[in-house]
Amino acid sequence: MESLSSISLHPVKTILARFSDYTQLIKVRLSFLVVFSASMAYLWATDRHVEPLIIWMLSIGGFFITGAANTFNQIIEKDSDKLMKRTLVRPLPDGRMKVSEALVFGITLAVAGSLLLFKINILCGLLGVAAMLIYAGVYTPLKKVTPLTIFPGAVAGSLPVVIGCVAANGEITKGAVILFAIQFIWQFPHTWSIAWLLDEEYNKAGIKMLPTAGGRNKASAIIILLSTFLIIPAGLLLYMYQSAGINATWALVIAGAGLAGFAYKLYRERTNKNALRLMFGSFAYLPLVLIILVLAKFL
Repeated sequence: MESLSSISLHPVKTILARFSDYTQLIKVRLSFLVVFSASMAYLWATDRHVEPLIIWMLSIGGFFITGAANTFNQIIEKDSDKLMKRTLVRPLPDGRMKVSEALVFGITLAVAGSLLLFKINILCGLLGVAAMLIYAGVYTPLKKVTPLTIFPGAVAGSLPVVIGCVAANGEITKGAVILFAIQFIWQFPHTWSIAWLLDEEYNKAGIKMLPTAGGRNKASAIIILLSTFLIIPAGLLLYMYQSAGINATWALVIAGAGLAGFAYKLYRERTNKNALRLMFGSFAYLPLVLIILVLAKFL
């Protein structure tokens, strides 16, 4: 017989297991990166005093909207996830959660997140809903059709910084467009470095992510290098349109050159080790750039 203490722990274990399943659905780390991007963009763009309530609604609303998009993504890719080692233990392909439960959870997050963003202003709400629909409704199904899916994916992934700027100013400014461009270009080395590392798994699931049909080849490496290099002139646009000072601009150029350097190493030696370096470089680049812009403004 089970002891009384072990019986009393069963509900706790069940709750913790279910909580873990929900965190896997919303992809907590990715959702926090989105929240960070939007919040930093707000701090950079605001010409008024920082409003804690706006920050709160932007952060929670953005987290919910992103969580909803990730949930819908996993519902759509449930069968594909069963074919890949890194995703087969997710709650839906593993059978720990029904699609109906995940759908209700995703819709709840989508409604709550949208209401919070609309509370800031109408444009924030519309952009948040657009990002979610593009990610779940365009990017996700196209992953099995064409590598060009990275373009709608990059749009959805770059809208959070625009939402942050709109939360600050109520409109889409030149600075918001340039910040969008920087994050849009960043999506290419970030996504393709991950796709390079997971190419075999993606092939099993019929997912097309690398830029050429040959997968890990020289042509793909060249495209990754050229797209990454574009992040350097994109950073210069902030100075050209008087959205950043010269010191912040130089820091952005150096950071972009460092990221392009990782892409060049991948072009020279097409190994998983170099793809991993590019991936970690991309992880560092975006937070670094946003922190530089905010610090340059307030210091």
